[in-house]
Amino acid sequence: MNGDGLRFTLLGPPRVWRGDGELETGAPQQRALLAAVLLRRGRGTAVEDLVAALWEAEPPARAVGTIRTYASRLRRVLERDRGRPEVLVTAGTGYALRVPDAEVDAFAFEERVAAAERARDAGDADAARRLLLEADGFWGGTPLAGLPGPYAAKQRSRLTDLRFSALRTRLELDLDLGRHAEAVGELTLLAHERPWDESVHGLLMLALHRSGRKAEALDVFTRTRRVLASDLGATPGPGLRDLHRRILAEDASLLPVRKDVGAAVRVAPPVLKGAGDVARAGASVPPAAEPGAGGGAWLPSDVPDFTGRRGLVGGLRASLTSAGRGAERRGAPVVVAVSGTGGVGKTALAVHVAHGVGECFPDGRLYADLGGTRRVPAEPGAVLHRFLTALGLRAGEIPKGTAERAALYRSRLADRGVLIVLDDARDLAQIRPLLPAGARCAVLVTSRARLSVLPTDRRVDLAAFERGEALEFLGRVAGAGRVAAEPGAALEAVRLCEGLPLAVRAVGVRLAAGPDGGVGALVSALAGERGRLAELSRGAPAVEETLRRGYDRLDGEQARAFRLLALAGGGAVTRDVAAALLGTDADRAEDLAEELVDLGMLDSPVPGRYRYPGLLRLLARGLAERTDTWAERRAALARASDVRPGAGDGGTFVRAAAAVWPSGPVGRRRPAPCAMTWGRARRWPSGAGGVR
Repeated sequence: MNGDGLRFTLLGPPRVWRGDGELETGAPQQRALLAAVLLRRGRGTAVEDLVAALWEAEPPARAVGTIRTYASRLRRVLERDRGRPEVLVTAGTGYALRVPDAEVDAFAFEERVAAAERARDAGDADAARRLLLEADGFWGGTPLAGLPGPYAAKQRSRLTDLRFSALRTRLELDLDLGRHAEAVGELTLLAHERPWDESVHGLLMLALHRSGRKAEALDVFTRTRRVLASDLGATPGPGLRDLHRRILAEDASLLPVRKDVGAAVRVAPPVLKGAGDVARAGASVPPAAEPGAGGGAWLPSDVPDFTGRRGLVGGLRASLTSAGRGAERRGAPVVVAVSGTGGVGKTALAVHVAHGVGECFPDGRLYADLGGTRRVPAEPGAVLHRFLTALGLRAGEIPKGTAERAALYRSRLADRGVLIVLDDARDLAQIRPLLPAGARCAVLVTSRARLSVLPTDRRVDLAAFERGEALEFLGRVAGAGRVAAEPGAALEAVRLCEGLPLAVRAVGVRLAAGPDGGVGALVSALAGERGRLAELSRGAPAVEETLRRGYDRLDGEQARAFRLLALAGGGAVTRDVAAALLGTDADRAEDLAEELVDLGMLDSPVPGRYRYPGLLRLLARGLAERTDTWAERRAALARASDVRPGAGDGGTFVRAAAAVWPSGPVGRRRPAPCAMTWGRARRWPSGAGGVR
């Protein structure tokens, strides 16, 4: 088989590389075709089967022609010579992909899982565990993320189930090999994700019991029985009931057979004695490492001009300092999550809060920039290496595998009081290995995504500044005198920034850099929506670049929804209007909007209504103008113009050509069809003198 140097990933967003360069494989439907052919492992797939894979019972009229078009486009990308295809080849009436199994992450994953089963059957538990750890390393998120069609949905479910089965097998091996204490944290998270899976709860009970935590093991059974009764009207099965009985009876056969695993790892004495030691060791962020290497281990310096958020700061500090207090913690660390759009001040808030609780964590504070919005986020294994180094281990004492490092990390922190700040997290998979097991620890996570599956003690969706906070912050950056000299213009400046701290800072930096006409002149430069992001990005740091990182993480369908929903104007968008703009049914439109909410790209003030936080609406409009044709935007607005605002939508249709910035085929501005604008948000009143 000739893969022509190509590599494919399916265990996450589907991507294709040739060497170190990623290839552009087109729209979601086209990528769904690529995945459908690829998953046949080189076998030919008839066009009729591909039509069913993409559309099932409701294919479009020209489905076969569309498949041929997609295949032709993919050949332009995959083949060195389109005239002599060697990768995407014709097979009967359809196509086949000639790619070595080793170059497809899903196939490599399945091969490792099968090899682990063989090793376990042969009695080599250590080898089986190692192979399953290797298998899990191929995963990068939801399999086939963003791909439409029934075939992709079925394969997504199959691969997810296979991963869970492999994870459960590996945790069973952990218990067989005496790694019960290390497995508790991971099993706790897994049990939270699968509240009805008795096999997981049974493993957690056994791990706790073998770790000398009998009461907690029994409590797991009690909580599981309660959940099953309330959610399903069921009772625990005979296996879980029998395990509960044997734990109560202290059955000696439940104790581990092997207790020597991990004894070769020497636990060094603590090196972090208190908050003062952390500060003396280096309170600022170390020099940036190459992408994916992970941030530093020490807490960055506090933000000198941190402003506002007083009630929130106090509440977060109270939550974090509850670590270790009360029997209700049951050995788990406190976890606090802060989410919000780019530039809203999550990192500044987290660092400021962490600096205020140092005395409550006598063994120190650890910090990592996880780079979740970067193209290559930090690898958990690299972050663990830095953390373990900070905790006193030498390089030769740190295991190579991420799972082994995570186990050692949890062991080191089991009896310590340490605050861990995980900044800019991408998803739960990146966070999970970095969570400690000790009840005296606390974790503060920031992320643009809401991380709804992460078990937390407190969750905060960080909003933009209120008017008073924004004005105060502008004064701190630009100088209080400038703001006091032009109060109306200053108010309008922060309104045009929509209270986004990053944008307010950019304005303040511009004003502080030198006299260029004062606040009023800068307001005039910001007044036009089309150039506002570019004008703000002349300050430091660049506003548009920061906002764009969230968009770059979206899959094709999400990105299109993000762009087109901005055509509705500046107010909230109902699910019916969203469906019309996107040309889909209301349920699918709502699903896409909720996905964007979870990723921090939309807000949902009330169920079924959506709006853009901060300046993201301007970003979306600009992207729509550059990405979607004038005809596509016009068609979207034509569909939406037939939708009546429902009760409570607070507005009527108006003629608003500027809402879509339409550029005609020859570059002329053309009038738009009816666009929707609802009542302007009253949070930011217009400034003095009618400045807008």
